[in-house]
Amino acid sequence: MKKDYSIIIPVYNSSSTLNELFEGIKSVFEDIKQSYEVIFVDDSSTDNSWITIEKIKTNNPDIIKAIRLSKNFGQHNATFCGLSFSEGERIITIDDDLQVLPQEIKKLISTFNSVHPQLVYGYFKTKHHSNFRNTGSKLIKTTGKVLKKSKGEGSSFRLFTKEIANNILNHSQNFLYIDELLLWYTDDIEYCEVVHKPRKESKSGYSNLKLIKMALNLMIYYSAIPLRIMTWGGLLSSIITFGFGIFFLIKKIFLHHIPSGYTSLIVAILFSTSLIIFSLGILGEYIYRIYMLHNKKPPYSIKQVL
Repeated sequence: MKKDYSIIIPVYNSSSTLNELFEGIKSVFEDIKQSYEVIFVDDSSTDNSWITIEKIKTNNPDIIKAIRLSKNFGQHNATFCGLSFSEGERIITIDDDLQVLPQEIKKLISTFNSVHPQLVYGYFKTKHHSNFRNTGSKLIKTTGKVLKKSKGEGSSFRLFTKEIANNILNHSQNFLYIDELLLWYTDDIEYCEVVHKPRKESKSGYSNLKLIKMALNLMIYYSAIPLRIMTWGGLLSSIITFGFGIFFLIKKIFLHHIPSGYTSLIVAILFSTSLIIFSLGILGEYIYRIYMLHNKKPPYSIKQVL
């Protein structure tokens, strides 16, 4: 049966917050009198999160969908899995840690109803994360502003239409970054300010190492930045070595004590090296495109569905 809203919650080691989160969501939708479903996707938690989800499902069988992944695939892949089970005309994603309270959902819906965009982001004026995570997040958003000409105010608290969700589901690469995929399909985006609370319990699932790995994956999977560096680096190297070549030729002409064969050897090495680097960049560009097309590693694997 079609629902007005599907609320997708990727879950990782958050057994202590799930009941409060669900009750808050339930209260919001009873208040606004809209039909809804809540989709919990347990990303292979190591605490009692799945047991808690089972209990919530037992008490609310018509509202809850519960999916348990066979291993930890990450927040964005878990969200992608939830999308494949969603039936709502509009999708809302929210984290499991209560740093964004369920009551803030009303702001997303109000913005959507007043402007009717395809995507609404909740953004935070103040974020209660560690300095390292805030710095990493700011760096990623700044990169998005420069490369994608976006406002760079995205977050994991968002509302978007079923049409956009269906477009996203056409992708099946192993590393998924939902915000990047959303920007591929729409510029019809609105933003509303929401409150970001300090974390009540437990630690973030994003360690410093995971944040660095995500940043690297973003550059490799969703941009050609490393390859472009090689390409333009090779071109710059060619220009510089060309200058050195001219310099050594001039020295050869006007300074006759230069050892025989030295100039030709240096020029040949410098030019050939820069051309090789430049050519590798071009080849890498093609390999990158082919790799993106043929990577068939699954984005998630399901262990159990309730």
